[in-house]
Amino acid sequence: MPATDFLKHVPLFQQLTYEDRECLARVITTQSLKKGDILFRKGTEGTTLYIILNGRIKASLLSHSGDEVVLAIFSAGDFFGEMALLDGLPRSADATAIEPAEVLLLNRSDFIAFLMNNKGAMQAVLQSLSRRLRRTDDLLQDTCFLNISGRFAKKLVELAETHSRLDGDEVYIDLFLTQRDLASMVGATRESINKELRVLREKGIVTIQENNIVIHNLERLKRRAH
Repeated sequence: MPATDFLKHVPLFQQLTYEDRECLARVITTQSLKKGDILFRKGTEGTTLYIILNGRIKASLLSHSGDEVVLAIFSAGDFFGEMALLDGLPRSADATAIEPAEVLLLNRSDFIAFLMNNKGAMQAVLQSLSRRLRRTDDLLQDTCFLNISGRFAKKLVELAETHSRLDGDEVYIDLFLTQRDLASMVGATRESINKELRVLREKGIVTIQENNIVIHNLERLKRRAH
């Protein structure tokens, strides 16, 4: 799909006219990533806004001991990297492809000029920043007040709402996640997640099929998330 046509499906650019999207498409470049490729590291200079054309990218942080916390998973139509462009500070997290992906790149000067001339786009960026701040608040609150069972159930519900497909009454989380990946999302150990998956499987709530998480009873899972 040409960049001009793709941009109309991205919330950040939906209010633009075709002519404006066409002008923007001329200054956008494309980058292809293989699974595991690192787009940028925490602390590097931020000069580019990224929009995902296809595939998925995770934003994560590493502790000094090498433990990872996954902050977010972005998919087609999502944009990220705007914080460093707006405040001029280094990147606040790592960005890594968790599957083959293509991203559109918009450099800082073009991005700032675009925002200055598009009120709707400015509002979309502010809403995005607000959502991500709330997500950080939620993560802190969950870590403080929910046990591992509650945090894990809540994360599965979140993934079911954002990265899933339905097959009858069953929900397939459309991500290939290892137990280590899942542990990094909720601040737990892989052994703890293995135990939680076993409990959920025994209760008939969740199973693993060919590396996909299948939720058989979403309502029961939601109740465990509180």
